[in-house]
Amino acid sequence: MQTKLARRAGIALAAVAMGATATLASAPTALASTPAQAPTALAAKNTCPTWTVYGKGVNFRSGPSTGYRAIGQLYTGDSGTKVASSGSWIKIRLDHRSKTGLRAGTTGWVYKTYIHQCVYMQLN
Repeated sequence: MQTKLARRAGIALAAVAMGATATLASAPTALASTPAQAPTALAAKNTCPTWTVYGKGVNFRSGPSTGYRAIGQLYTGDSGTKVASSGSWIKIRLDHRSKTGLRAGTTGWVYKTYIHQCVYMQLN
């Protein structure tokens, strides 16, 4: 009796597996029929100009190296728009008054380790 049940269960599992295989086999054709422009459109939109500081007391410098004087310091949450880059240094223009009182519009250089570019997300 148990062997008949085991065989029937095995047949049922095989039928389910075959159905899943057929569904998966048709998936590439379904994906191929979607527009090829969608990933390119998303990539083009993902160019956010805002860079945000992640650090405590990050030096905001007048040039792209530690040899330049510090204009002031930035803290986590201070942000700006990228103006230029040089190696591992990013030049930003502050979007708003910094937590230490630097005026909005002030430009300076920050080492890339302490600053991150925003990333757009598409939620559907």
